[in-house]
Amino acid sequence: MTTDATTAPSGATISLLDSSQLARVGNQLGTNPAGVYADAQGNRYYIKTLESLAHARNERVAAALYQLAGAPTLEYIDTSDPCQVATRWLALDKKHLAYFTDDERLQAQQWLAVHAWTANWDAAGYDGDNQGCCNGTVLTLDVGGALAFRAQGDPKGKAFGTEVNELNSLRTDPDNPNAVRLFGDMNKTEIQQSIERVIRLPDNQIREVILAHNGSEKLLLKMLARKADMASRLMEYQ
Repeated sequence: MTTDATTAPSGATISLLDSSQLARVGNQLGTNPAGVYADAQGNRYYIKTLESLAHARNERVAAALYQLAGAPTLEYIDTSDPCQVATRWLALDKKHLAYFTDDERLQAQQWLAVHAWTANWDAAGYDGDNQGCCNGTVLTLDVGGALAFRAQGDPKGKAFGTEVNELNSLRTDPDNPNAVRLFGDMNKTEIQQSIERVIRLPDNQIREVILAHNGSEKLLLKMLARKADMASRLMEYQ
């Protein structure tokens, strides 16, 4: 793999993926300029160029929070271009919610509260195409619509606040029909169990993850406030 390199605070060398040194072997799949790239060893990556450093940082923080909560995502690879986001290419068995089995739908549903906590309105995708399955594991394919920015890149502004209204909107909003199809039939016990996956995360670990990925103190305080709001709502589902 052709990479640049940088040094971590620990002194360890970190390899950075450089798309200019890779062969483009496939086209973009979403709305952002992107492509599938391969290195000399045949390893493939999906690399997209986002509107700004803030957009790229936002997605990397979101992915790290998903992973902290245990919610499966694609594997993110650091890039030499700070405005790029790269994931290791994965051959999916299923790329659309319409083809999920009942068990796979249940897998996807257990992460409702992670989507809600991170304000990922695009959790299911515009066409049900943001959830995939590989070797029996359901994973979220793109978290670019989480936190501060919409899936198309527009800032959410005040709509991304300290109240986690997404616990309801992802299940009921008619303007987000694929999310409703995925999460709308969850019962109170399932919702409660999903919330507990988030509220049991230690605050110090949330802090470490956000700051390690160059997230701001303001974002950290907001995510802790959103976690507390979810805890206060737990009684609604008991």
